[in-house]
Amino acid sequence: MTVKYPYIENKVNPYRDNVQGKANEPICVAGLLDRSKQILSTELKGVQPDWTLGEIYDRLHNNAPRIAIIGGSPDHPAHIMDFQTIARAAIRIWQNGGVPFQFSTPVMCDGTAQSNQGMSYSLQSRNAVAQMVVNQMEAHSYHGAFVIQGCDKQPLGVVSALAHLDRIRRHRNEAPFIATFAPAHVLKGGTIPDYLFAELEEVAVNAEASGAEDIAYDLRDALAYILQCSSNTAFQGVLERARERGIISKEQHEDYEKRLAVATCDGQGGVCAFNGTGNSSRHLVAGMGLVHPALELLTAPPTQFEVNQAVDSLAIMINNPVFGVANIMAANIKNAIRIHSASGGSTNLMMHIVAGMLYGGYKFDLWDYDQIHHEVPIPDLFNYSLTEGRDIFALAMQCCSGQIRGMDTLFYELIQNGVPMNLEAPTVTGSTWAERLSEKHELSALGVKENPIILSKPRRLFSGVDVIKGNFFESAVVKISGMTTDQLDTFDKKASFVLFYDNEESANASLLDENLLDKIKKNKEFNYDSMLAMLKQNALEKYDQYKALEYDQLFEKMVEEGALKISIIVSGQGPEAFGMPEMFTPMQHINANRKLKRIATLISDGRYSGVTYGAAIGHMTPEAKNGGGILYLQTGDVLYLELRSKKIEFLDETEFQNGRLSFNFEDTKNARQELGEQRLLKIRERQRLVAASNRMAGHTDAANGVVPYAVAEDAVFDFKTDVLFPVKEELA
Repeated sequence: MTVKYPYIENKVNPYRDNVQGKANEPICVAGLLDRSKQILSTELKGVQPDWTLGEIYDRLHNNAPRIAIIGGSPDHPAHIMDFQTIARAAIRIWQNGGVPFQFSTPVMCDGTAQSNQGMSYSLQSRNAVAQMVVNQMEAHSYHGAFVIQGCDKQPLGVVSALAHLDRIRRHRNEAPFIATFAPAHVLKGGTIPDYLFAELEEVAVNAEASGAEDIAYDLRDALAYILQCSSNTAFQGVLERARERGIISKEQHEDYEKRLAVATCDGQGGVCAFNGTGNSSRHLVAGMGLVHPALELLTAPPTQFEVNQAVDSLAIMINNPVFGVANIMAANIKNAIRIHSASGGSTNLMMHIVAGMLYGGYKFDLWDYDQIHHEVPIPDLFNYSLTEGRDIFALAMQCCSGQIRGMDTLFYELIQNGVPMNLEAPTVTGSTWAERLSEKHELSALGVKENPIILSKPRRLFSGVDVIKGNFFESAVVKISGMTTDQLDTFDKKASFVLFYDNEESANASLLDENLLDKIKKNKEFNYDSMLAMLKQNALEKYDQYKALEYDQLFEKMVEEGALKISIIVSGQGPEAFGMPEMFTPMQHINANRKLKRIATLISDGRYSGVTYGAAIGHMTPEAKNGGGILYLQTGDVLYLELRSKKIEFLDETEFQNGRLSFNFEDTKNARQELGEQRLLKIRERQRLVAASNRMAGHTDAANGVVPYAVAEDAVFDFKTDVLFPVKEELA
């Protein structure tokens, strides 16, 4: 049974008052519906199309809801099956009395762009998507959207655009802009064929026999994970080392990579099964109340029944400002941040959450996020593991089999663990969370008896991404959920030497060198007296035993004991300098080096993704291009890491050598002004590698969402007070 969409309550209707649109657009609508019937031919057998150019004209003239179906580009795996979902949505919108339109946005795949120049365009693509969507929506005067939510920057780009549209429409006293999001299904991770697994195990055996235990260990570690696009970097690194040592030939290396690649992705596409930015966006947008639960976590493209539930709910929201995109997002902001934290969400989304709120017209920054995050402890309720069969595809299977209800379940379990969630916030079901959760069937996480991913009892009592500050920067973020408690203990309240790189290319080339630590030792990059002071600070119990050792022996013992800490600095990667690319590859290279990963943190003004593992600190502001302190660091400087206290400080090295922790950076910065100018010249020259049209000049910094200045300036509303909540009469 269909529902009836009301007409849009607008004084202005360009399709009534401007005949050009009524002449141009009916053929577009008819073409979309005709194609949809062809695609769904077997399902619609016997159904006679009731769309005519005349009927389409009448609906446009009378201001029937014009709903744009927003898809993505099929050169991204998440959007391979869009044509089917578009067809289902178009047919249902028409059946409900609306007028369906369709357009798609480019969707840049971070995996494809990883480690090439394309990564400098990734963050910029979010704002480009927002701009394109606003252009299309405003030019063709659409009232709402059914969004096929993809991966990487597309989801929050579209959220930002539609929240922005809702704000401008309300400012013009027009009907609110309504939308519902339909995340692409989860792509099942690949399986390494048995014969290939056996061949790679033989490589590991041969590596052991030749004394290359590190290669054997790292190769077996890579073999333990589900096969996914991000696996390629891990395999590439270890196979390259095996080739360099003569364990395999160049031809074998290339053959292994080829066979691994073709076994990775399912032909129906989807969002990759790891908990990266794509699935973190799925959880976050659901936490914002913008995803209908029928479409949230699927293992295959949605059925007509599932699409209908989301499309039908638009009827309740049309003309009601409570259900405008900006209002739903702001009313749910605390829910969304707590969902993001508890589910181990991607570090990338810190900026995107801020950006979405700014596009929606609300004053918001990284410190508002942090305040919400720390109002109450957010437990870690996400038992995700790529080596133990608990990826997002497994979570989707648990949802599709009726054991749990995705983010509804996580929402419920947060409440059960004492986290205050806003139950009165509106959602795209046309109801509040309180009404959604009043149906207890399949709600508890205890519905999953084997290998649960969403938990009822937390793994630990804290989670998420923390904002940190220090005496040489204003803000940075560290993904606590990406670190085990042991890792936190390893790096917290520890002194650390700086190993400086002025860009990612130089970092990658150096970090891939398995002899990096030996070269640092040979070149005596770190001061001997500072090494002794670090030994005393980081491993006091070993100080008397090692204090008389010569440089080389002391270095080796400190590495062996984990007392030597290294902060690998990758500078010049900020939004304005180079588009703020992800530091996934240098982090992978660190993790591929067993000695290095035990002692190294990675600090950058670049970004991090959801697949980062370990001590990764990024989004540093001000960025190097704008004179931030990261510009002036040098190899051999000493930092003091206080991750639990959310601080990193630049140490006065002389004072440190004398046994005192003195935090002073200004003197060093002033003394290195000439060095800073030289580095800025290199940054400006390197910046020319990015197309001038797509550089991120005129944008706020990472703490303020990296949005155009005009967007930030127009964000004047208070997210704590300027929000509407539904009343029972409206919901009835």
